[in-house]
Amino acid sequence: MPRITVNGNELYYEERGHGTALLGIHGTPSSAMLWEDAAEELSAYGRCITYDRRGFLRSAPSPPPATLDLAEHVADAVGLLDALSARSAIVVGRSTGGLIALELAHRHPDRVQALVLLEPAVFSLDPAAAEWAGQLRNSILKVAAEHPESAAEIVLRLALGDEAWESFPWELHHMFSETSPAVLAELTGQGLDLSENPLVITERELAAMMQPTLLVSAEDSAVPLWLANDRLAEALPDARKVLVSGGHLINPAHPAVLEFIRRVLAS
Repeated sequence: MPRITVNGNELYYEERGHGTALLGIHGTPSSAMLWEDAAEELSAYGRCITYDRRGFLRSAPSPPPATLDLAEHVADAVGLLDALSARSAIVVGRSTGGLIALELAHRHPDRVQALVLLEPAVFSLDPAAAEWAGQLRNSILKVAAEHPESAAEIVLRLALGDEAWESFPWELHHMFSETSPAVLAELTGQGLDLSENPLVITERELAAMMQPTLLVSAEDSAVPLWLANDRLAEALPDARKVLVSGGHLINPAHPAVLEFIRRVLAS
């Protein structure tokens, strides 16, 4: 399994294809394992790089970290691009990965050619979404106090619904459960969507972000998951919003995403 040391941490990563870098950042709880089919499709358009974020699954140290912060995830994304000699990338982020991608573009604009944000978990942009995220956080902490191994399951049941969780095969249940320590570390960290102190980004800061951006929402997602994209569409200078079928686990290689990447590459 390919691994690389970034900021003192060993990260699992995969590369496919050649050309412009396409960096995929997974959500919470998750892993690059869920991006394998999409990465194959994306590799037809460039050098697709996916990885397990610090603390998650194949990038999990022993013992697991007590806290994980947004700033650490952003630094790891930059460090991974550096280590793989990729000066900049089109960045595709899903859920928490979308939050990380947005902050990467904010803090390091020269490293991001364009953004694809699949229901990014930037709940602080909207009061109703922030309230929903706070309730989600409290529910996870309540259950995890007695059953920490269930943290990932609770996130997915609350965000996707019980029916979606029950539909996953045993292998996915096991994979998600293995990420529970990282879920709890992010809850106790800073700046992430379910942290006590999530990222606060202003309209002025968003207005200064000039990267072409595709905002993707899903028809069957909970309404709070749409709200961040609504606010981002209003604030970002070069953003377009699309609605696709299905739920929150939006395909990173959805046809709308591939069409956007083609347009970015052509320009």
